[in-house]
Parts: sequence; C-alpha cells; structure tokens
Amino acid sequence: MPTKDNAIMITRSLLSVVQGRMYQGKAIIVVGARQVGKSTLLHHIVEKSGQDALILDCDDPTTRSLLTNANTERLQAIVANHRIVMIDEAQMVPNIGVTLKLIVDKRPDVQLLVSGSSALELRSNINEPLTGRKFEYQLYPISSSELIADKGLVYLMQTLEQRLIYGSYPDVLNHQASARELITNIAESYLYKDLLSIEQVRKPILIQKLLVALALQIGSEVSYNELAQTIGSDSKTVEKYIDLLEKCYVIFRLNALSRNMRTELKKGKKVFFYDNGVRNALLQNFQPLDMRSDTGALWENFVISERIKRNHYMGHLANYYFWRTTEQQEIDLIEEHDGQFSAFEMKWNPKKANAALPKPFMDNYSPTSATIVTPDNFLEVVG
Repeated sequence: MPTKDNAIMITRSLLSVVQGRMYQGKAIIVVGARQVGKSTLLHHIVEKSGQDALILDCDDPTTRSLLTNANTERLQAIVANHRIVMIDEAQMVPNIGVTLKLIVDKRPDVQLLVSGSSALELRSNINEPLTGRKFEYQLYPISSSELIADKGLVYLMQTLEQRLIYGSYPDVLNHQASARELITNIAESYLYKDLLSIEQVRKPILIQKLLVALALQIGSEVSYNELAQTIGSDSKTVEKYIDLLEKCYVIFRLNALSRNMRTELKKGKKVFFYDNGVRNALLQNFQPLDMRSDTGALWENFVISERIKRNHYMGHLANYYFWRTTEQQEIDLIEEHDGQFSAFEMKWNPKKANAALPKPFMDNYSPTSATIVTPDNFLEVVG
C-alpha cells in the first residue's frame, strides 16, 4: 500500500458525460456530498472548454444576494457576454430554481453549470422551475472504475485496503499520509454543514449519535425503534433524520426484497455509507483489516457502494435490495433491472468463493447472474 503522498488527479467518469451535454439549451446540475470533487470537475470542464466563463461561488454572501430573486435585467447584467456560467453550491441561494430558469430561457446561448451538495435543498428549489430544462448527475467519491482507468490495476489493488479503511474521497486518496486527519475532518465538519442549515434538524447531537449507531450496524438490519432507544429519541425522528442523511449523500438504504415467498422478510432495512472512510471516522477506528472484527461488513459496504457508482456512471438504472428469510438465509445485494434479477454475496475471504447462494432464492427468482464477490473478482462487478 502506498504510504507517501502522491498527486493522483483522477479523470472523473462524468467529465465526458457532461462535456457531451454542453450547449443543448439545458442547465447541467451536478449534485453530491461536499468534498467529492464537484467544483473541481466543473472547473476542469470550464478550463477544457476554452470559453469565456463566469464562476459564481454561492458560499459568498454578495453572490447569494445578487442571485436571490434576481429579475431578468439583473441576470443579464450578471451574465453579460460570458458563454459559460458556473454556479457553485447553488443550494445556498433561496429560490435558485427560478433564477436558473430565467437564465436558461432568456440566454439560451449560455451554458449553465451548477453544483450542489444537498439534494433536499437543491432539488426542492429546482425541480419544478427547471422541468425539462436540466440534465442532472450525481458525483460520488472516486470509484474503482475511475481509478483503474487512470492509474491502472496495480495501483488499484495496492490501495484496496487503504480505501476499505480510509475511503475514496479525492483529498484522502491524494494525500494518503494524512488520510486519517482528512477523513476525520470531512466526517466532523463537512458532513453536517448542510444538515445543520436545514430547519428540520433541531437537535444536531441526535444526528451525530444516530450516525455512530448506524456505523456500528452496517451489514445488519436496522430497527427505527431500537435506534430511537439507543440515541434517546423516537422512531419518527430517527426515520426523518435517516431520510435527511440519505438526501445529503451520507448514507443510503436497502429494503428487503419480498415478492414470492411467505418466509421472506417483508419490512427489513439496511443502511450503508457511501464512503467507508466516513463510516470508520465516525467510530474513530482505522485499524488494519487483519486486526478488525468488522472486515466482512466493510467489504460488503464497499462493494455495494462501488456497484451503485458503477451503474450510475454507466447510465444503468436499477433497484437495489437485500434478501433474507425467517430461517436466516440471506443475500447481500439483489439488483433489479428491467424485471431481471442479479444476486451478489460479498466474501472477503476468497476461499469462500465457491459457496452456493440459497436455493429458495434461486428457485423462486431465477436470477440472470449470481456472484460471490471477493477481492479476486470484484472488478468484474464494480469495474
């Protein structure tokens, strides 16, 4: 595993996608958690375009004031003769959707590039005004497919344990000697920044307690009632906060698949983190894999999140579930695409690669593929 800092400017999968959508009369929206590289990606696109660009940072109060409830005349003065307008952290601007709509409608010669780190705020403000006027993409922490395309197989395998422990945020991968400090800072500072600005979050300490409780339960089913007891709250608050955390790209949920069998769990839920490093930072556990008791759970979280990244960047739309019966038969990930199922069971130990998936699932769902995912073959699933 590399131990010194290496500058690894990774070409993001969305780069060519966004470049291919330019100048089609629509705003291009890139959403995702803070620090995943949205601004870097859009700056790179602006630089590559060679066009005269206006870059507006909505963390700046003056910029926010100018864009808030701006009329056509003011927007014309702001945009002037620029061919590209990049608006960073757009969720900070009240009613930003109306502002973006006016620019798209009145200045079709201008390409709008917009970033936002909170789906809750940004989408609620842009969905209706920008109906039919936007392309929207999500940017994740760096994916395995991005790493292998840019750095090759050797580097990917050398950094596998590093990514399982410290995650895949660009700054963390770019400065591996400072990985612990950097991912801790992301988890403690940036993770909560958008959440704490949302009026619905009245008790920030509950969010922190909830995240720690969820971090301890990756790979296991969660109960809102049990989580509520753990953090000293109620199940409705837990469900609301989990929904907010999901909309701010910190976690995601898998529901239990139940279609055919009476013995299937019908209401089960699992919660995973988009980044292993954030999960470990919440617990302040950065021990190496051979000293951990949760390596299997880390591997499951890693593969599932990497599979979601891979499918999103490929434009492969799917529904995701886990499967379990009352007899404790289970499969970690079920993917449904066009009515067809694929099954994935995660095993950190390659010696378990020949394990058979539960026969009741195979018989009832007839999946098109069933894969035991180990470090030896995971690139077939996430690459």
